[in-house]
Amino acid sequence: MTSPSATDTAATGRPTAGPRVLCDTRAPADAPPVPSGVLWKLAESGRQLDANVVRLAPGGRITAHTETQLDVLVLVVAGDGTLGNGSSEAVEALSEGALVWLPRGAARSITAGESGLTYVTVHGRRPGLRIGARPAATAPVQVPGSAPARHPGPLPR
Repeated sequence: MTSPSATDTAATGRPTAGPRVLCDTRAPADAPPVPSGVLWKLAESGRQLDANVVRLAPGGRITAHTETQLDVLVLVVAGDGTLGNGSSEAVEALSEGALVWLPRGAARSITAGESGLTYVTVHGRRPGLRIGARPAATAPVQVPGSAPARHPGPLPR
């Protein structure tokens, strides 16, 4: 499930989105238990944020990792679990209503409890991939007294 996208455009070609309710987070959280995954995501064009409603099945886990570029806010909307900081011992309990800040550069893990865990994530939107020119190639370096460096390329037939 995604949010409805704005389709009207102003003279500037930008979406004319206005404030509106996008999702009742209780609806996906109250749905029959489903395997882990994204239940809803923000899909508005021209947005500066990304947001998701994520469900972890009972005992499901987001393994320890470090996000190097973005701070993330997490709001637990159903279930319970634990928040780890990358070490095997340090955990904090998570329950409905918990608002968590995951600063960029900090290791984190999330584990669902017996009833599973449903949460909303919000963070800055990642820029899309861009196609561009490769950085300028540098000439191969030749060490005096060695054979000339070969340019990498297809092997001769």
